[in-house]
Amino acid sequence: MLSHLYIRDFTIVSQLEVSLHAGLTVLTGETGAGKSIIIDALALVLGQRADNRVIRHGCQRTEITASFELTPASDAAKWLASNDLFGDGECVVRRIIELDKPTKGFINGRPAPMQMLRELGDHLVDIHGQHEHQSLLKRDNQRQVLDDYSGISDDVDELANIFRELNSLQDRLATLRAQKADRSARIELLQYQVQELEALDLQPDEIGQIEEEHARLANGAELLEGVQSIAHDLYDSETGSVSQILGHSVQKLEHLAEHDPKLGELINLLTEASIQVDEAASGLHNYLDDLELDPQRLDWLDQRLAAIQDLSRKHHVEAEELPGVLQQLRTELSDIEDFDVNLARLEQDIESHRSDYLQKAKIISEARKASATSLGTAVTASMQELGMQGGQFEIAITPLAEGELGAHGLERIEFLVSANPGQPPMPLNKVASGGELSRISLALQVITATIGRIPTLIFDEVDVGIGGRVAEIVGQQLRDLGQARQVLCITHQAQVAAKGNQHLQVAKESADGETVSRIKPLSEIDRVEEIARMIGGIEISQQTRDHAEDMLARAST
Repeated sequence: MLSHLYIRDFTIVSQLEVSLHAGLTVLTGETGAGKSIIIDALALVLGQRADNRVIRHGCQRTEITASFELTPASDAAKWLASNDLFGDGECVVRRIIELDKPTKGFINGRPAPMQMLRELGDHLVDIHGQHEHQSLLKRDNQRQVLDDYSGISDDVDELANIFRELNSLQDRLATLRAQKADRSARIELLQYQVQELEALDLQPDEIGQIEEEHARLANGAELLEGVQSIAHDLYDSETGSVSQILGHSVQKLEHLAEHDPKLGELINLLTEASIQVDEAASGLHNYLDDLELDPQRLDWLDQRLAAIQDLSRKHHVEAEELPGVLQQLRTELSDIEDFDVNLARLEQDIESHRSDYLQKAKIISEARKASATSLGTAVTASMQELGMQGGQFEIAITPLAEGELGAHGLERIEFLVSANPGQPPMPLNKVASGGELSRISLALQVITATIGRIPTLIFDEVDVGIGGRVAEIVGQQLRDLGQARQVLCITHQAQVAAKGNQHLQVAKESADGETVSRIKPLSEIDRVEEIARMIGGIEISQQTRDHAEDMLARAST
C-alpha cells in the first residue's frame, strides 16, 4: 500500500508531505483547492508523461517521492525481484522533472526509465475516475477482472505458455518446410559455416585477452624504452638518481636532527619514500625481465583478430556473439539433415500442444461463461444501489474465428453497460460518463475485493451527480472495500467523507504574494467542522455540527 508521499515544487505545491494508512482515506476541500494533486503526483511518479510546465512557477525542478509497503507475495514485489530491485518489503519510487533537462526516475534508489516506472505502477496503484489511464477501459484488464473473479488466472497463464510454445513450434515447422526446396544447397552452406566457426574455436573471454596481449606486443618498443628510462632515473643512474638523492637527503636530515629533534618525523617520511622508490625500481626491473617482444606472436595475434572480425562481419553480429551463432547454425543443420525425422517429430509436438491448448481452453471458456453471468448480475444489482436505477451490466463473450487461437483463450471479453432503462448495452467506453464509470468501477472492486491484485485504489469524485442515501451507500461500500485494500477517495459528499478511516483536508493558502496548496490530516474535532462545512452553507450552525457528529458516530459503528 501507499505509505508516504512527498511532493516539492509541483504546480501550486511548495512542499507537501503526507503519511497514509490502511483502510479508507478521504480527501476533501473547497472546489479548486487542489484535491487532485495527490492523484496527479502519483500518476507522474509512476511514469505518466509530463513536461516542465508542472514545475511550480519560479522553481527549477519538481520532485515527487512515493513509498509503498509490499508483501513478498504481491505482484509488485515479484516484479521488483525479477528486475533485481526488491529491498526489505518497501518500494520507494522517485521522479525529478527539471527545466531544460531530461526527466529522471528512480526505483529503490536506482535509476530507472519511465517504461519501468509505468510497469511497476500497474502493480501498485489503480486510479478510477475521469482520467485517461483508467484500467477498466482496457479490454485485457476486463478479461483479467473476469478471470480473477472466476479463479482461473493461473490456468490462463498456463494456457498462454502453451500458446507461446505452440507458436514457436509452428514457426520452426514453417522454416523447415520452406527450406525443403533448396535443402542440398542450404546443407552445404550450413556445413561450411559451421566448419568455419568450429575452426575459429572462439573461447569465452578470449577477445579481451587477445586485445590486451596485442596492445602490449604492438607497443613493445615504446614500453621497453619507457620502463628502462624510468628505472634509470629512479635507481640506475650513477649520477643523480632519485634513490641517491633521497639517500643523501636522509643523511643530511639525520645530521640536522641532532640540532632539532622535530626533523625526525621528516626523516621517517623520506626513509619510507626511499624504500618505496627502491621497490618501484625493483618492480620495473622484474617487468623488463618478463617483457617478451615476440614478432611472430604479434603476427599470430593480428591474424587471429582479423579472422574473428571477418566472421563477425560475415554473420552481422558482434564478435562475442559468434559462439551463439555457431549453436544456432548447428541446430538448423541438424534439423535439415534429419529432415524427415524432425518434420514428423515437430508435427507430433504441434498436435500434442494443440490438444493440450484446446483442452485447457475449453475449461477456461466454461468457467468464464458461468462467472460472467453471476458477476454481471452482481454489478447490475450494485448499480441500482449506486444511483443508476434501471442500468444493466453485462459481460460479452465473443468466440474467436473458426480455427483461431488466442494467447488467453478462444474468446474475447468485453464489458457492456446500459446506464439508462431501455438502452441496449454497449461497450463501457462508449456510454459511461466519468461519474458512472467510477461507480461501476467501485461496484466491481467491492465485489472482487478479496481477489484484487492491485493494493491501492484511488477513486476521484465517485460521488458526482449523487447525494443523500446513494452517497451514503457509496461511502459504506468504499469503507467496506478499505477492509481488503487501501482506498483513497476525493469526495464532495459529507456522507462519503464521514465513512473515512483517515481524513485529509486540502486547502489553498496565500503566502508571500503566491497561492500554495496544503494538505492537513484532521483530528476528530476538525472532522466535525469539515463535515459540517460540507453539509451547510456559508454559516455553520450548531445544528449542522450536531448533524456532522451524528454522521461520524454512525459511520464508526
